[in-house]
Amino acid sequence: MADFGAQIQESQEQVAAAQSKISELTSKLETARAKISSGEDIAIDIENASLEDVHAHTDLMNANIAELIMGLDDVTSGFSQDFDQMRNKTGWETFVGFFSKARSESLRQERMRTASIDDKLQDLISKSDVIVNLLETQLATLNEHKDRVSANLVETLDEREFVVQELERIKSELLALDPKIIELENKISMEQDAAARTKLETELAEMNAKYNELAQEEQVKLANSQTLERYIETGKTWVDSLQNQAATQMVLINKLQTDTKQRVVLYDALTKSLKTAQQQDVAHKINEIGVRTDEEAQSAMAAIGAATNNRMAEMMEAHEDHMVFARKVLEEKAKSDERFARRFEKIVEKHDKNLYGA
Repeated sequence: MADFGAQIQESQEQVAAAQSKISELTSKLETARAKISSGEDIAIDIENASLEDVHAHTDLMNANIAELIMGLDDVTSGFSQDFDQMRNKTGWETFVGFFSKARSESLRQERMRTASIDDKLQDLISKSDVIVNLLETQLATLNEHKDRVSANLVETLDEREFVVQELERIKSELLALDPKIIELENKISMEQDAAARTKLETELAEMNAKYNELAQEEQVKLANSQTLERYIETGKTWVDSLQNQAATQMVLINKLQTDTKQRVVLYDALTKSLKTAQQQDVAHKINEIGVRTDEEAQSAMAAIGAATNNRMAEMMEAHEDHMVFARKVLEEKAKSDERFARRFEKIVEKHDKNLYGA
């Protein structure tokens, strides 16, 4: 993870770019909403509110973060190798063994006693925390914009419902006027008296004026309804996109948090393994000494053995709880890894097959 700092900086820049695009798109929708209220046309605003640019930046950001997470997994898998190296003799210890086997063993046991990968573990956890903070910042931004657009959508949906009701009312009035107009036209065509005919024609003119007024109002309401519908469709698409992006962030956060638990469990298990190996070596040496010692030494060994047995019994009793917890963490990790792999199939494949730069 030598390039971790550079990768994090790149991720931060990508997060900032994605957030800028998200803010830009939400602002366009809010501008469109304000124009709706003042009766202006929003066609241009809606057309410019394209999701493609946002998704391009978001996909790039998530791909970079996913690769960071895969890199942390690689480092974690090296923990076992680190412990194996701790157990085996170093080149210097092997060299010392040519002159003094006891001194060689003493050096190895002292190294094993003080050996620790705690620094590596803490470094991994801190790196995970840095990535989680990035993801949580992005998640907060996504939720904030989702709430803003959703609030506008609720208001717009209510407004469109009212407009649709008005449209239905106007259509009903127009339908009711049609037969009345036809009836008046028939009466006029059959009326012979000039005064009565004039009265009917005046009534027809008023009715036609009302019809035309309603028809014009219908056109206005219809245009308004279509405008609101375009805004609603775009707003719904944007909210869906924000929800999908938030789901991706939560998958990444869940994997990192589960991985951290798993790393602590792995570290604990490997540490116990290392200490057990050292204890076995010490017990073996005591046994060798005991064969050549007198009865008093054998008695001391028996006491040591009894104490060791008690300690082993305590360790075995504690082991069950540890294994239950470890198994639970591993199950959680398997689930989080499955979700992660499903979301980032291409990145996982590129990592597993070492296809970087291909």
